[in-house]
Amino acid sequence: MKKTCRSIAAALLLLGAAVPAAAHPPIAAEEAAANFEQDRADILAMAGNYHVGFNMQESTRWDKDYTPLEPKRSGGNEVVRVIKDSGRKIILQHMLVITDDEGKSHIIKHWRQDWEYEPAKLLVYSDRNQWTWEAVPEKMRTGRWSQTVYQVDDSPRYGGWGQFETQAGIRRWRSNWTWRPLARRDAVRKPVYDRYYSINRHQPTPDGWIHWQDNTKMGIKDGKLVPIVQEYVLNTYIKYDQYDVKAADDYWAATKDYWAAVRAEWDRVAATKGGIAIDEEAETGTVISGRLLSMADEVQEKKLTTEKAIAEAKKLIEANTRRL
Repeated sequence: MKKTCRSIAAALLLLGAAVPAAAHPPIAAEEAAANFEQDRADILAMAGNYHVGFNMQESTRWDKDYTPLEPKRSGGNEVVRVIKDSGRKIILQHMLVITDDEGKSHIIKHWRQDWEYEPAKLLVYSDRNQWTWEAVPEKMRTGRWSQTVYQVDDSPRYGGWGQFETQAGIRRWRSNWTWRPLARRDAVRKPVYDRYYSINRHQPTPDGWIHWQDNTKMGIKDGKLVPIVQEYVLNTYIKYDQYDVKAADDYWAATKDYWAAVRAEWDRVAATKGGIAIDEEAETGTVISGRLLSMADEVQEKKLTTEKAIAEAKKLIEANTRRL
């Protein structure tokens, strides 16, 4: 087992090293300064009210024994809010708004994206159930932004760094190659792959923005980490507000202090334990995700005080994370 883990770790390092630095040449300080405000504007423009389309397609199999899934389409209404903007760091919180058959709105706290300008390091997915700190090469920091994506309970999902660029008249941010854990839609099926190796893009459009992902789905065969199938994901955010936007804002107003404390606790653990190591379940994400989310609902419903919820959340996070 130890030999298998070492071979997997070696494969991770080799794949990461296989991406030449020339793919992202260094940016001159003058160019970085000239583009800084436009970069910020493009990130901040992702906030708003949207109808989102989620489009996923496994396209090319790399394993001859694997049969690609049929394309999958879904969608929903999503509110995106700026919850922090300190100039060089911007945090965007996503919230899905679901309307039941009786017309009642329900809020699902969705993913979060943190953007940081010229970071020295970032938290990345490094292996199953663990995220570790990775240095951004010094010559690649100037003018670049990192994006760290967090799960519904504010535990990490993946991180990458990249730059805004314009090609063929289209402006976009493009990441380096990044490792990611399986999304819930894949994890619940117990597939032969167990992680993604991906490039991530965000592009503004006249109607909103798009999030485009190029995912190589990887799995362990005969003790080696190998590619199984290629997947393309296109998520479209179209400006739209003909739904109960207020329900999302009301949820956030009631729970924002609780979630700020939860974020701070995850940050503390990452800083003091060398990263974050926590067990995950296919159906829910981290083993404490369900309780962290239900406490937010109880806070909004005034069944639990914010102070008591924060105290319990801190205990849960500390007790269920390990030192790396």
